[in-house]
Amino acid sequence: MIKKILLLYLSFSVSFAGLAQTIAVKKENARIKNEYGEGFEVVLEGSFEEVDAALVKWMKNLGKTKKADNVLVVNEPVIAGVTYEAPLFSQPKQTGNLVSAWMGILPDEWSKKDLETINPEIRNQVYDFAIAFQREKIQRQIDESVRASQTVERQQQRLQNQNRDLNTRIEDNKREKIQLEKSLADNAQELITLTRRLEKNQHDQDSVAVAGEQIKKVIELHKERLQKVN
Repeated sequence: MIKKILLLYLSFSVSFAGLAQTIAVKKENARIKNEYGEGFEVVLEGSFEEVDAALVKWMKNLGKTKKADNVLVVNEPVIAGVTYEAPLFSQPKQTGNLVSAWMGILPDEWSKKDLETINPEIRNQVYDFAIAFQREKIQRQIDESVRASQTVERQQQRLQNQNRDLNTRIEDNKREKIQLEKSLADNAQELITLTRRLEKNQHDQDSVAVAGEQIKKVIELHKERLQKVN
């Protein structure tokens, strides 16, 4: 049990070391509706499924979402308090062992005016999403570490209680052993005393039997003398 907990703790330590990374957002294109959307991408420490779930949750904060072909669409997104008419896209990506999150647009669907403001906002959204994702992941690791620590504490408490119980039982056993040894010694002495008393009793019985026989003989003699009196 303790070995499992230690291994769990070491795995958490390794995970924390890996999560201590700098968020690097880069400009990147992605295929959307048979076109290439323009946007920003960030590599994250997590599985494809974790990034996908977190991205769906994040995008819902920007507006009503719809998913198709692994691409999440937010029509009329609200970003930094501004409602835009054209849609915002996002998707998780995986290349080898690298998992990333991408957000972007199809420029042709946006007005020139909105294009001037939306790109920096998308970059900010990607950066903020990455920060939130990493923090949530670290918090989950912290929560798991706390639970592991609590498990260790409970195990320590159980072992301490067991130790006290075993020590108490050992002391009780020692006292009982001393009492039994004393009782055994007393019993041995009593056996000697009883044996001697039994021997004396047997000797006394023999003496009384002899006296009884002598008395009977005397009685017979007296009876004979009585018969001779005329």
